Amino acid sequence: MKITLATTKNLDAIMEMYNSCVQGMLALGIDQWDESYPNRTIIEQDLKEGCYYIGIIDNEIVAGMRVDNIQDPTYLNINWADKSNNFMVVHRLGSKTKVWNKGIGKQMMDFAENIAIESGYSSFRLDTYSHNPKAMEFYKKLGYQQLGHINLKPDKDIYYCFEKVF
Repeated sequence: MKITLATTKNLDAIMEMYNSCVQGMLALGIDQWDESYPNRTIIEQDLKEGCYYIGIIDNEIVAGMRVDNIQDPTYLNINWADKSNNFMVVHRLGSKTKVWNKGIGKQMMDFAENIAIESGYSSFRLDTYSHNPKAMEFYKKLGYQQLGHINLKPDKDIYYCFEKVF
């Protein structure tokens, strides 16, 4: 898989990828995302800010994520292990259902972590929905520690925060 920085010309294919991901999650009873999130406006902003990466196999976008050092304000309530405040965050990691359980998410996260390490960051932070056991298991297998929870969206249950210190 090739991982590269996305551009606005990739927007339609990215939204197609998220549609597949959302439909797959809903079919499993995971209501973390829906038709309103992640939406086109949010992804357009990610693309404009130049921090959105895509995974491509055979000229098809099969995965995507935003990587930056911007945390949601609710993260301030978490007792992070890395006290240096020198972290990166992954947002909206998703993939088409046809590549689920094929190591695509791990490749994307390895890529994101390498960006952080090469850029001199000391840890990586993220959150995932408490009703998404597949994601929680995935991040734990990658060495992330579950540190607490936040109320990210008013119409959803809690989100768990995870951190990996390098």
